[in-house]
Amino acid sequence: MQTRPPFMVSYSITKKCNLKCKHCYSDSVDQAAPDELSTEEAFRLMDDLSTWGIGLLVIDGGEPLCREDLLEVVKYASSKGLRTTIGSNGTLITKAMAKDMLDAGVRAVAISVDGADAQTHDSFRGLNGAFKQALEGAEACKRADLPFQFNMVIRKDTLHQLDDMLRLAIDNGANAAEFFDLVAIQRGRHECKEQVLSPDERKQAMEWLAQTQENCPFVIRVPACPMYPLLLKEKRIQPRHFPAEMLQRIPYYSRGCAAAMPMGYVMVQSNGEVNPCMLLQVKMGNVREQSIVSIWENSPAVAELRNRELLKGQCGDCSHKFTCSGCRGRAYEETGDMLAADPGCWLTPEEATTDREKDTEYGKTG
Repeated sequence: MQTRPPFMVSYSITKKCNLKCKHCYSDSVDQAAPDELSTEEAFRLMDDLSTWGIGLLVIDGGEPLCREDLLEVVKYASSKGLRTTIGSNGTLITKAMAKDMLDAGVRAVAISVDGADAQTHDSFRGLNGAFKQALEGAEACKRADLPFQFNMVIRKDTLHQLDDMLRLAIDNGANAAEFFDLVAIQRGRHECKEQVLSPDERKQAMEWLAQTQENCPFVIRVPACPMYPLLLKEKRIQPRHFPAEMLQRIPYYSRGCAAAMPMGYVMVQSNGEVNPCMLLQVKMGNVREQSIVSIWENSPAVAELRNRELLKGQCGDCSHKFTCSGCRGRAYEETGDMLAADPGCWLTPEEATTDREKDTEYGKTG
């Protein structure tokens, strides 16, 4: 019996990038890697994805707009029926590029904005003027009627800017905001590990986001923090601008960490290597050697990851292990064991043994 496919697949089409972000999950540089999938290999990947039944393809990098055949790949993916989006730093999105992306079949763009002002953003992304260019990219998308969202990293230096960052997304016309809980992998291990939130800081940030969701005009998503939906349920958050059921679109809502999970998430590196998540870069296989569907079905590492009964420590004992399960990427990065307890969780042992039936029931009624 086949395992249900992931809802979302991200394909890091290139390692080339025009910025030098301190937290870069792909450790991108200013030149394309010599082993990146060719256009034809990318097409074959699109063929496999199109018959698999996934819900969303995200093409990112590096900076995907640095790859010359990007629009060619997008056009092919769209012709195969794949709902295709782009993850970009926004600096290369001109009015003409926004129109070209829309014409090629791009359905939406995620633009990275990592601070409420130029100093905060530019210092983190390694280029003076990047903030201004990112906002100009958002404006170009807006003028082209290309939907976009802001992706924003939460770290110690931006904790006091969360309100202004969210306001920036709203004022610039974004239709969603994703606040990424910083996990220091790849370049981040060396350049911004000290920026990772403590469990108490994480809890405070997530409580603020949960409460703010009530009056926010769009859904706030929080990748890398499966504990966040628990707060939405605990506080019985009722959004005023859209049906409460839409909160169930938030990653991890009643499903836990999405890494390599059915209806969850998987990523493909620029060289074809498949990982459970951009934050959990454990090799599952390579699409140059076998289809992504075969990798998904047969990876021994993934079989372990999907069995929540194998979780260890507090995550294994927690009543929320099926609806939260902690961030497997953070557990792996900080302990070397992807099944270990999430070191970033703020729940005490007493809180972790809350009645699971109440949690599940609220998950059903929203």
